[in-house]
Amino acid sequence: MKVINRIKKSDEFVLTVKKGNTLKETPYIVHYKNNELSICRVGISVSKKIGHAVIRTRIKRQVRAMCDSLIDYASHTFDIVIVIKSEFLENSFDVNKHSLNILLSKIGILKWTKN
Repeated sequence: MKVINRIKKSDEFVLTVKKGNTLKETPYIVHYKNNELSICRVGISVSKKIGHAVIRTRIKRQVRAMCDSLIDYASHTFDIVIVIKSEFLENSFDVNKHSLNILLSKIGILKWTKN
């Protein structure tokens, strides 16, 4: 995921969570709202309750990789905040990716659609 496609500022996280819509799936909570930019941006939030810094960083790298393979950043104008829940660690990468795929398809920002 390119840096331009990331939400970095705390204010933007809070605005997306408070003003946006919410979807839930077992390992994720996804908050999203339209933005005035010409690109889609994603922010990832992992609580300290899930693990220490090394584990949280590994989870964020995995979710970024999932987002890169699923999201079409140039065609949509959303700010998305993905909150990771503790169930993420219990599932495999493929199960977590499938759950994220379900949520992102409900928003309608996938690179492709299944027939």
